[in-house]
Amino acid sequence: MTDPTPEPLPDDQHARVVVIGAGQAGLSVAYHLRRLGLTPGSDLVVLDRAPSTGGAWQFRWEALRLGWAHRVHDLPGMPEMGLRFEDADRSRPARDVVGEYYRRFEQHHGLQVRRPVAVTSVTRVDGGLQVATRSADGRAQRIVAEAVVNASGTWGTPFVPWYPGRDTFTGRQVDTTEYRSADEFAGQDVVVVGGGTSAIGFLLELDGVARSTRWFTRRPVVWADGSALDVESAVAAVAEQDRAARAGEVLPSIVSGTGVPVSDRIREGLDHGVLRDEPVFTAMDPDGVVTSNGEHVHADAVIWATGFRADLRHLAPLHLRTEHGGVAVVDGQSVDEPRLFLAGYGPQASTIGANRAGRRTARQVMALLAHD
Repeated sequence: MTDPTPEPLPDDQHARVVVIGAGQAGLSVAYHLRRLGLTPGSDLVVLDRAPSTGGAWQFRWEALRLGWAHRVHDLPGMPEMGLRFEDADRSRPARDVVGEYYRRFEQHHGLQVRRPVAVTSVTRVDGGLQVATRSADGRAQRIVAEAVVNASGTWGTPFVPWYPGRDTFTGRQVDTTEYRSADEFAGQDVVVVGGGTSAIGFLLELDGVARSTRWFTRRPVVWADGSALDVESAVAAVAEQDRAARAGEVLPSIVSGTGVPVSDRIREGLDHGVLRDEPVFTAMDPDGVVTSNGEHVHADAVIWATGFRADLRHLAPLHLRTEHGGVAVVDGQSVDEPRLFLAGYGPQASTIGANRAGRRTARQVMALLAHD
C-alpha cells in the first residue's frame, strides 16, 4: 500500500502549525498535535525533505541491523497498532524496517506528510513565521504559520574536522552519510576516525574485508559495562545537553558523556583486537596520516565518523545563533523566537528523548496558539 497523494499546496498557504522533518521527533509531535485537535494537511502541515519514510534511517548503510547501534524506540501510538521495534525482524536492514514501520504509522494516523519538500528558509512575517519551501520539481511555495516545530535532525550536516594536509590526501574520504558497504574498501588500508557507534560499526564490518584498519579518536573510548547505557551516566549526559542548549552553546556529544555499551558483538571485536583506538593523528599527507609520535600510517581511504551538527541552516534568517555557536533553547522552545520549537534538539536528541518530548512540545504549541 502506498501513501495517498496529498492535494498540492497553493503557492501561498496559511497553517496553524508547520512541522519541519518527519523523523522520530517530527512524527511524535505531529501525532500529538493531531490528537489535540489539529487537522493534518490544513491546520497542521508536515514537511520532509527525504524521498521516503524512515527519517535518517532510510539513508543508513545496508548492513546495519536493529540493535547494532542506538536503540530505536517505538513512536507514540505504535504499540496500539501492533507495531513494536522490539519484535521486528532483525535479519532485515534497519533502514527497511524503520521505513516500513514509519510508513504504516503515517498512513494509520493520516499525517499527510509532504515529501520530498526542502525548507529553504524560515522568516518572521506579520501573523507568524513564513516557511519557504522547494519541491523536487523546483516549485517554490510559502506557508505562513502561527508556530513552527523544527525537527530537521542532524543527518544533513555531518561534521568533518580539519587537520593539516587534509586537502592533500589523494585517497578516498567519506563521512558517515556517504558510507554504503565494506565491500567498497576491499583490500584497502582504511583509517576510521571517531569514537561513536558508527565508527565501531564500520570497523567491525571492515574486519576481514579491508587489508588493514586503524582507529583514531579525539579522546579515549570509554566502554560502559553491560549492553545498555548506564542510567546515571545517561541522566548526566542529558543534563549536560540541556545546560548547553539553554546557554546557546554547541551541543556536546552524548557518547562522550555516557560511554559505549558493550554488546556481544562489540565484545567479540574487543577480544579479537579489531576495536583498538589510538589518539587522533596530527596531520595528513597524500598517502595517509601522521600520528602524534611521528608514525606514518598508509591509507587508501579515510572514513570520518566524527558526528553531526544540528541542521539549522534554514533558520539563519531568524538570527538565533548566539556568540557561543549554538541556539538558546529552553524546554524545546527558542528563547529568542517563542513561535519556534526545536524538537529532537539537545536533551531530546535520543529517540526516547524525542518521543517523550513530543507530547510536551505539542501541548506547548497548543498553549501558544490559544494565547494568540
